[in-house]
Amino acid sequence: MILSSYPKIDLHGMDREYAIFKVKDFIGDCYKLNYEQVVIIHGIGSGVLAKTVTNYLKTDKRVLKYELDFLNPGCTVVWLKVDKSNE
Repeated sequence: MILSSYPKIDLHGMDREYAIFKVKDFIGDCYKLNYEQVVIIHGIGSGVLAKTVTNYLKTDKRVLKYELDFLNPGCTVVWLKVDKSNE
């Protein structure tokens, strides 16, 4: 999977609260622009940001599915629900 072609947000250096604020905003913008896939870069580290992002994605109704990138576990690939009627 070539992640460089997808919209992405990098959460390195952010605390949990600010990271979730930025992820909500990012997903909202990408959803409005009808993007199907986006990438959230949270890093590996101790796993705090990855777990925080996963917990948030479980609750966002705009998210169809998500998974860690198999080549880079510091990134989560997110599939958003899109409106196909506008195409």
